Amino acid sequence: MTSSDMMLHPGLLLIAGGILLAFVRGSARSALAVLVPAIALFFVWQVGDGIFGRVGFLDYQLEFVRGDRLARVFATIFTLMALVGGVFALKQESRIEVPAAFVYAGSAVGAVFAGDLVTLFLFWELMAVGSTLVIWAGGASARAASMRYLMVHLFGGVILMAGITGHVASGGGLAFEAMKADSLSHWLILIGFLINAGAPPFSAWLPDAYPEASWSGTVFLSAFTTKTAVYVLLRGFPGTEILIPIGLYMVFYGIVYAILENDMRRILAYSIINQVGFMVTGIGIGTEMALNGAAAHAFAHIIYKALLLMSAGAVLYRTGKRKCTDLGGLFQSMPLTTICGTIGALAISAFPLTSGFTTKSMISQSAANEHMMFVWLLLAAASAGVFLHAGIKFPWFVFFQKDSGMRPKDPPASMGWAMIVFSAFCIGLGCYPDPLYAILPYPVDYHPYTGAHVVSQLQLLLFSGLAFFLLLNYLKRTLTITLDLDWFYRVLGPGVALGLAEGVASGLAAFGRGAVDVFGSIRTVIFRHYGPSGVLARTWLSGQMVLWVAILLLMYLVLFYVPD
Repeated sequence: MTSSDMMLHPGLLLIAGGILLAFVRGSARSALAVLVPAIALFFVWQVGDGIFGRVGFLDYQLEFVRGDRLARVFATIFTLMALVGGVFALKQESRIEVPAAFVYAGSAVGAVFAGDLVTLFLFWELMAVGSTLVIWAGGASARAASMRYLMVHLFGGVILMAGITGHVASGGGLAFEAMKADSLSHWLILIGFLINAGAPPFSAWLPDAYPEASWSGTVFLSAFTTKTAVYVLLRGFPGTEILIPIGLYMVFYGIVYAILENDMRRILAYSIINQVGFMVTGIGIGTEMALNGAAAHAFAHIIYKALLLMSAGAVLYRTGKRKCTDLGGLFQSMPLTTICGTIGALAISAFPLTSGFTTKSMISQSAANEHMMFVWLLLAAASAGVFLHAGIKFPWFVFFQKDSGMRPKDPPASMGWAMIVFSAFCIGLGCYPDPLYAILPYPVDYHPYTGAHVVSQLQLLLFSGLAFFLLLNYLKRTLTITLDLDWFYRVLGPGVALGLAEGVASGLAAFGRGAVDVFGSIRTVIFRHYGPSGVLARTWLSGQMVLWVAILLLMYLVLFYVPD
């Protein structure tokens, strides 16, 4: 297969469309926001299996596009997300956000199609730039968060580049293929990937930055960075066992912090880490079912998480409020947003007839098939925790609970249609998952709707719901601040840096004062001898000068005639 068989790179199309969007206005901008990702989605499926677009680089060949089933799954959902997200953001007034989001999405598509590590790295870093601009477009309050976000991802990029350099220097080549964490360079590559996945100890960048974006910006941010990381882990480190405990940590870390959180979008941000933890665990298990489950769950997660954040964005758009303590009773005037948000909440909770039920369960089943009973039990407990914080807590405190007295309307039609489309996907993939199963990397021999699975999942969810309402008085939100590991670089780090700066400044000032005193003493001595009244500078009488000349000549004669 040659490069001529591929018509157009869908990632570059999205990037070019994003740049063009920055210069158009009005109806043309709205049309482009819909047409560009739709055309890119079409071209995703024009990429066949194989390597395309080879480009010479030094003594290597860059493989600009590598098409296969795994790449098409992720490229499909990325372009679909750009399409529906673009519709949702049609009312966005920022001139930067949507163009940056399309560059961000196009870079993610470029990364999943990359056949070599250099091409992957280029799109990886461009993705960081695009996502930073999306956060930065959120306004003055988001600027500091965007810089912290960029700092973390540039750090991750440096680690990734160091790993790639070591891999190539050791004779590994540029091809992006499955690796084992058996050398320093491979460990560095794995760490670089995990930073973007939100793995410990760098998980806090996500809830720190994503909720600071605009009402539409957070929707785009939820889709690409962490799921591109899931893709590269699927491609580069399938079956790496260390990913199992890392994924389980992420699962429970996200649950605990989401339960404690008061900000509705920070709840959903922590939930992203929780859900990515399921995927990372599946990648660590490494069987075909587990890898299929990780890919399918990433596909479904992008849809239902975007739907949840769309409903939260609609609330923020209409009320300007984001804290659960300020919200409640909105179901009375925002019925469409309430229904769509509830569908997203049920899907993330893996409720039967929703997409989470048909995708996430593949990961749990793969753990059971491999007799990983402890892993299976933890994933089952985590599923109950997901229903607790995202399935019930988010819709309950935002749309129901106490009446806040606010009566905002549902959002504009473009935002409403975007939520309806993704709601239909959540239900459609839950009722009929075969089209998704058909495009997964490996053949699927899994049937989610068995009596035992349906009954056990309903029992799990119903008991979790009962626990929520029994413990409601303890779960009521208060105006608190949740401390996370970002405290070390947001508070402790700057404090230490400021203390060091003050210490260095004080030391330099003391050194300066001491230097002034020393040089002052030296100046005094020099002035005493060479000043106008100094011994060596004043005018001597002629007789004294003649006497000294005679003495010097006598000394010279004595020394000259002294025998050796």
